[in-house]
Amino acid sequence: MKAMRTFGGFRAGEKFFYGEVRGDEVHVLAKPYWSGVETTGEVRKLADVVIDIPVAPSKLIAVGLNYADHVREMGHQMPKEPVIWFKATTSLLPDGGKIEIPFRNHRTDFEAELAIVIGRKIRNVTPTTAARYIFGYTAAQDISDRHIQKADGQWARCKSFDTFTPLGPYVETQIDPNELTIQQFQNGQLRQNSNTSQLIFKPAQLVSFISTNMTLLPGDVILTGTPSGVGPIQSGDKLEVRIQGLTPLFNTVK
Repeated sequence: MKAMRTFGGFRAGEKFFYGEVRGDEVHVLAKPYWSGVETTGEVRKLADVVIDIPVAPSKLIAVGLNYADHVREMGHQMPKEPVIWFKATTSLLPDGGKIEIPFRNHRTDFEAELAIVIGRKIRNVTPTTAARYIFGYTAAQDISDRHIQKADGQWARCKSFDTFTPLGPYVETQIDPNELTIQQFQNGQLRQNSNTSQLIFKPAQLVSFISTNMTLLPGDVILTGTPSGVGPIQSGDKLEVRIQGLTPLFNTVK
C-alpha cells in the first residue's frame, strides 16, 4: 500500500502556493497538486507559513440526508438516491478561519462532514471504478441557516454564505473512507459522534452517481453528509471536526 501524502494551500506574506507537507516542512509545488505533483525544489518550514484553503474546486457539491440517524433527526424520509445540491465556492473557509453568522436572529447550525477531492476528469463511472478518480479526503463543516432552509424549501442559499464551508486543513491521500470515526466538538464538548460506516451512500457510490449527472473535474469537492447531533452555533464558539486518519479542522465563530 502506498504511503499517505498530505497536500494543502499556504501563504507566506503575499505569496500563495500549494505544497506537500512532509513532517515539519512544506515542499512548494509548481502547480496545483490535483493537476500533477511537481515540486519546485523550494522548501519552507510549516511553522513559517499560514494554512489557507487546500483546494480550488470548480464545483462544490453537497450531499444531504446521508446518515440514517440524521435523516430521522431532521424528520425526513430515507432517500432512495443521493440528494445533492451546489454550494457557492466563495463559502470556503480555511482551517483557523472565523465563521460569520449573517443573521443573528436565525438558528445557524454546525455539521461535521467528510469531504472528497476529485483527482481526474470523470463522467459516467461505475461505483466499482469510482475510487480510482478520488485524489484524497479532508474534513469540512456545512454551516447551515435553518430559518432560510425552511423558508426556501431548497438548500443552496442557506448553506452558501461566505465562510459557511470550512475545509481542511489538508487533503490527505490513501485513506479508506468506509469506516472512519467522525466527531464534532463545540467548545470542547462532543456534539456529533458517528462513523462513516453509517453512510447511506458511500463515497464511491456518490462519485459514481454525481458523475452520471455532470462531469467532475480535478479539484472538485463533494461533501458526503453529516451524522446526527447537529446544533446551533453562536459568537465565540470554538469548533473542531475530528475524522479518523485526517488532521483535525479548527474554526471559531466571529
